[in-house]
Amino acid sequence: MGTKDRESLIPALLPWVTGPGPRIEKLRKIAAAIRARGGYRWVGLYDIDRSRGLVRNLVWDGPDAPAYPEFPIIKGLTGVAVAERRTVNVPDVREDPRYLTALSTTRSEIIVPIFSRQHREVVGTIDVESEMPSAFGPEEQRALESCAAAIQPLWR
Repeated sequence: MGTKDRESLIPALLPWVTGPGPRIEKLRKIAAAIRARGGYRWVGLYDIDRSRGLVRNLVWDGPDAPAYPEFPIIKGLTGVAVAERRTVNVPDVREDPRYLTALSTTRSEIIVPIFSRQHREVVGTIDVESEMPSAFGPEEQRALESCAAAIQPLWR
């Protein structure tokens, strides 16, 4: 995602964050916008349900539904992002045993945490997958982290 795309994406997301309408419909539009602007193959938005110890897919945009729509909070790259409270950017998932295979052709994945308003805990994630290795450089990561901060009000 180039600088111009990143700069135009955040203002495009804000009406869905602050406007009226059902949360899930807003999140569908956001996932589609992130995918389209970044030219990504797949984007998913997830909830962290600490009381049940689960990660749950809310919406996705891409060729297939997630293979794991719900999984334990301690599993996969998402589990690492939640536990370590940081973005997890894996250049080649074939070399990382923590990867939960969602799409067989995925080569790289980035999991960006969405923090609570007080920034105390991870309440959700943005999951982006690519069929290309090393697809997410520092600029891509910053752009997706900006998206996570912008859409945070949808996780209350």
